[in-house]
Amino acid sequence: MKLGVLEGLLFVAGEDGLSKEEIMRLLDLDEQGTQDILDKFSNELKADNRGLKLVYLGNKYKLSTKEEHKEYYELLVHETISSTLTQASLEVLAIIAYNEPVSIGMIDEIRGVSSRDIVRKLLYRGLIDFAGKSDLPGKPMLYKTTNKFLDYFNLSSLEDLPELKVPEDVSDDEKELFISKYKENE
Repeated sequence: MKLGVLEGLLFVAGEDGLSKEEIMRLLDLDEQGTQDILDKFSNELKADNRGLKLVYLGNKYKLSTKEEHKEYYELLVHETISSTLTQASLEVLAIIAYNEPVSIGMIDEIRGVSSRDIVRKLLYRGLIDFAGKSDLPGKPMLYKTTNKFLDYFNLSSLEDLPELKVPEDVSDDEKELFISKYKENE
């Protein structure tokens, strides 16, 4: 049962991963018990009928795809690039373009919902890229738009983005909030 719980925890943690200490605490195991379950889970994932593997990067355990299936993932990414962008993807792109560099936390704050999966898809599509790490606690990754983003929207630079317009019937206080949320770095 704990193997299934471990798999679910690693899936939910996503790219952030979990440290050995976090796994020990969450599964209520000692250090040896935690190592045993990690080893068993890693060995189960090595089977040919599994598409994921357990990796240890940056002092965290994470789920990752297997390299031998790379050609299939590239097909998916290629097909995804050619499909249209969802409304949520457009929102995230707009937030990044008007505020770059920006962290996922800042994007989530502006949108009011988690944007982690959308950011991951936009990274795969090549429309955004890493812009370094923030000085905020935890050193979150920062994101920026790419030249591919400019090409996709037929822009020569970010200065060609349309000016943000606030509806006329919005109070001055609300206008300041709207503009400040979308222009945090000015």
